[in-house]
Amino acid sequence: MTNSREYGFKISVIGDGGVGKTSLIKKFTKGTFEKDYIKTVGAQFSRYEIEIKGDVINLIFWDIAGQIDAFNFLHPLFYKESRASIIVCSLEDNNLGRDSFINVKEWYEELEKHCGNIPVVLFANKVDLVEDIDLDTTKIQNLVNEHDFLGFYLTSAKTGKGVIEAFNAIIDELYKKFKALSTNF
Repeated sequence: MTNSREYGFKISVIGDGGVGKTSLIKKFTKGTFEKDYIKTVGAQFSRYEIEIKGDVINLIFWDIAGQIDAFNFLHPLFYKESRASIIVCSLEDNNLGRDSFINVKEWYEELEKHCGNIPVVLFANKVDLVEDIDLDTTKIQNLVNEHDFLGFYLTSAKTGKGVIEAFNAIIDELYKKFKALSTNF
């Protein structure tokens, strides 16, 4: 007789358009990277299955379009039943990078409004486009502390740097939380 269980988690992946949400999901779930940018319309989802300690974890990543105003009226439906979220910003030294970092707060507030207090991890993406010497993570850490995120990860969908660790951090958190709940019954 086996004591293995099956868990299912929906994880919303949010952030401004062009920060690499779709690319990060594809890198994690398929190990691929496409350099051509294709704008997500509305939302798309990707399924992924992983095994932890004999238990099967079924994940659905909801990749929500980064144009916050364009599909705003649909966001409550997109967020529904999310167990956790990944907020993505870009580390690029340009308007996209600066704006996406500033908008993390707005994305978080919208998420909190529709989902309440769920685990959130911040992915600071496109680390491959930044020189290590120019990278100061103090502002990122302050943002994480201010909103009580689980943490942040420097990621690159292109090179794969930090991607596995970043996704596994949120998956492990959900697994621990729901495994504890299920053993208390």
